[in-house]
Amino acid sequence: MAKGFEKVMSEIFDISRTFADLGLRGSVLKGIETCGFEHPTHIQATLIPSILTGKDVLGQAKTGTGKTAAFGLPILHAVDKDTPMQALILAPTRELAVQIVQELDELGQSTPLRAVPIIGGNSIKSQARAIKEGAQIMVGTPGRVMDMYERKAIHFDNIKFAVLDEVDRMLDIGFRDDIRRILGKIKREHQTVFVSATISDEIDRLSRKFMRDGDEVEKITTVSQSLTVSLVTQKYLSVHPKDKRRLLRHLLTHEEPALTVVFCRTKMTVRRLCEYLRDKGVKVHQIHGDLHQNKRNRVMQQLRGGKLEVLIASDLAARGLDVQGITHIINYDLPEDPEVYVHRIGRTARAGASGTAWSFVTTEEGQRLTEIEKLTGVLIEELDYPDFKPGKHAEREQQDVPAEDERKSRYDLVTAPTSDGDSDEVDPNLFPGGVAPKGPPRRTLGARFRTKRSR
Repeated sequence: MAKGFEKVMSEIFDISRTFADLGLRGSVLKGIETCGFEHPTHIQATLIPSILTGKDVLGQAKTGTGKTAAFGLPILHAVDKDTPMQALILAPTRELAVQIVQELDELGQSTPLRAVPIIGGNSIKSQARAIKEGAQIMVGTPGRVMDMYERKAIHFDNIKFAVLDEVDRMLDIGFRDDIRRILGKIKREHQTVFVSATISDEIDRLSRKFMRDGDEVEKITTVSQSLTVSLVTQKYLSVHPKDKRRLLRHLLTHEEPALTVVFCRTKMTVRRLCEYLRDKGVKVHQIHGDLHQNKRNRVMQQLRGGKLEVLIASDLAARGLDVQGITHIINYDLPEDPEVYVHRIGRTARAGASGTAWSFVTTEEGQRLTEIEKLTGVLIEELDYPDFKPGKHAEREQQDVPAEDERKSRYDLVTAPTSDGDSDEVDPNLFPGGVAPKGPPRRTLGARFRTKRSR
């Protein structure tokens, strides 16, 4: 047990140092101590001193190893209480922005500094009022930040720090133009910090374009062989697409995990899966992009308060669920982007805790699973679940589908009606109304209308 504990500590924490060794001021250290932290994680031990020197930094670390504190603590150390809007932190989702604010408030509880979320779904007036009351740190999504800047509700005149959290997704999901405009509006000399769990060569190049001097950026990575914390037990389950709902229900009712987040690729799947499970007597909640912000906030509060057991989520939540106690992650839909997998399973096994990640994999998704293994550096083994009895979909489909050279269109299976209109030989199941056309439809209907391009 002692060796296992030491392994956990050494993988995540730098036990050779304390936060007091990193050069942080007393009021910040007091907040850290109140939160119960003693040793910094490896990314904190390397990123914090670099940021304190004033360098632009590009940092990479495993999900769940304290990246928010790694950039948040230097900001709490460096900004002063008398100047508003000194730091701007951009995040890809509202949930992540709120989470960052909450963590900064906890870490900075012994300082006079305040952080304010700038996100859609909430009143612009109330956010603007909170900032005017003296908030030194702004945390928001690019769209709302740019909107409030154009409304002159905020300004960038005092910015000392510009931080992009989860930079890979920020530059990948359509925020590039907003980010370029925002950073371009910051005229005074400032420090830029980009952090993420995954940084490809392309993201590395793009990130440097947004910084003051791309050639002088310090890149810090604490990722060695694996992008995923070893405390996450990763397994996959082979499943037919038509069996996925039944398998999920079986896992939730037989395993009874304490706190489970189920990830789906689309909002529609989240809604339908939630309805199915509720009809089967499973208590579940849902969170996705179409959910009203107030409902999303309530779900997150329940999640953090330990008042729900199963959450069905779209990838919207993969970046904003920094919640202790999530025991299981289930990838109901395997993500198309392997990097999304890293962020999904990073919701469990946070800060030294253990966790489990199960992925449903269909026959067609074998290559996708291989790509995930290549990225993470982990061999994901199959979980055999003999208690679950799959349906006979695959066997039946193999029997019903003819060989490629035997497949015919329905026009080959009937005799066209004779000229006297006799249609007794026409199968009404193939041709409703009992009338079969003399041949298959033309491949193209042809355009009857002139367009601008044809003029």
